[in-house]
Amino acid sequence: MSDTAVTLENVAVAVHHTPILRDISLAVAHGAFVGILGPNGAGKTTLLNVINGLTRPSAGRVEVLGRRPFAWAGHRLRTEIGCVAQAEPVDRRLPITVRETVLVARYGRLGWLRRPGPDDHARVNDALAAVGMDHLADRPLGQLSGGEYQRVAIARALAQEPRIFLFDEPTASIDPRVQSEIVALVEQIHAARGVTSLYVTHDLATLPQTCETVVLLREGRVWASGPRAAMLEEARLAALYARTPAAEAPG
Repeated sequence: MSDTAVTLENVAVAVHHTPILRDISLAVAHGAFVGILGPNGAGKTTLLNVINGLTRPSAGRVEVLGRRPFAWAGHRLRTEIGCVAQAEPVDRRLPITVRETVLVARYGRLGWLRRPGPDDHARVNDALAAVGMDHLADRPLGQLSGGEYQRVAIARALAQEPRIFLFDEPTASIDPRVQSEIVALVEQIHAARGVTSLYVTHDLATLPQTCETVVLLREGRVWASGPRAAMLEEARLAALYARTPAAEAPG
């Protein structure tokens, strides 16, 4: 078994010959809680997509949980990775319920020809209870607030029983009063489940306090990485978000 949950070596991604990620090298230990911070357009979402096997790099090596996400059985690896993206508007007429939405997560483990059984439904119930949404299990998904929708998204990821969580701007587009609740829920789940978590944001105010390691991305590169306190020094962050293309990380 690999010593790290996620390993990237000299990874590059280009779309239509336009570089998105450049020479990314990163090692994430099992059970770590890593924050990924950077301005819009820095390549943060693309980095998560590479880890999840959704974006194939044009160069470099990727290993997740000791396996290659782009191998023939990469879809099996993705069942061990729970993803939560930012909330998006849902058609209020959509008939699917909260419970049905979370149950969808079980199909990755079941396969196409098997139907959910009592254990799968129990996992769904446990996930809904963990995020405080069990009382709304039968409500149509389209009738939820942004914060409620994100709780359901986290429950859906939990129901997969993942070993890795990828959070991509999970508090974006949510009422500021609710953002802190979602961040606290993410921290609680990481601590309780013993999973490896990578949390992407461009907004320092929504970076979980318990992220012990922070990776700073700029223009598709790992601009700096290290312990939280060092990465969040005022001078370093000012340089990270500076508009000058040649900005360099202090220290």
